[in-house]
Amino acid sequence: MNEKVKVASLSIASNTTLIIIKLFVGIFTGSVSIISEAIHSTMDLAAAIIAFFSVKVSDTPPDKRHQYGHGKIENISGVIEAILIFIASIWIIYEAVSKIKSEEKIESIGLGSLVMLISAGVNIIVSRKLYKVAKKTNSIALEADALHLKADVYTSLGVALGLGLIWLTGYQILDPIVAILVAIFILYESFQLLKKAFSPLLDSAMDETDLNTIHDYFEKKNIKVHDLRTRLSGKYKFAEIHMVMSGKKTLEEVHEVCDEVEKELQHKIHDFQLTIHPEPETKEEN
Repeated sequence: MNEKVKVASLSIASNTTLIIIKLFVGIFTGSVSIISEAIHSTMDLAAAIIAFFSVKVSDTPPDKRHQYGHGKIENISGVIEAILIFIASIWIIYEAVSKIKSEEKIESIGLGSLVMLISAGVNIIVSRKLYKVAKKTNSIALEADALHLKADVYTSLGVALGLGLIWLTGYQILDPIVAILVAIFILYESFQLLKKAFSPLLDSAMDETDLNTIHDYFEKKNIKVHDLRTRLSGKYKFAEIHMVMSGKKTLEEVHEVCDEVEKELQHKIHDFQLTIHPEPETKEEN
């Protein structure tokens, strides 16, 4: 397994373990905020499984039907994960409102708080590993999975805080209120993730940093270019550009120059493919 698949497998294992623990403790204590966290972790598990398969597919070489590779599968994965987060938040709000109406009391607050703190600690470790590999490999699927777990850290700490306040004040209503706040945070998270994952599906341009790298390269080389067009496909970046060259050069010389430019820019920008359209310079450009 490559590094992306290994870290995705770790996310699946950690989420599965936390779901079992949270469900058991949530049912035992009667805490809807802990149960809501179990629901959130279930969505995290689904997201981790989706991420696992998407990173396996995204790195497969281009084929006859997918000549630009399979990179966009990671963006599709991110969109699905955002929808899962949205569903989880609505479910949590429903359970919290039901809890307010039932007025059931929470038992074993200390145990519930301990489980939430353990969950936060585990997810801090796993999310950091996911972010590290996501940044290294430019993987939107792993970044989305890391975002899930990062949100789980904040929500777990929020639930632990709510249980602590119940223990101090005796106000049982704080439990469903914290659950609703957790759901609102998750709704915001799903919106941010959806924007980031969906945008490249519309062939959005490369980011400003990479564009500046391209422009600076040609400026330093004193090469005239125009009509630069770029797009993203998962971690892969594609660009087309018109490059002005001397009309006195032979076809072989033009080809050599184009190859050199492509190789040098690929060294500066990872997972980058450039298509050059050479044009002879006009009298005005001489």
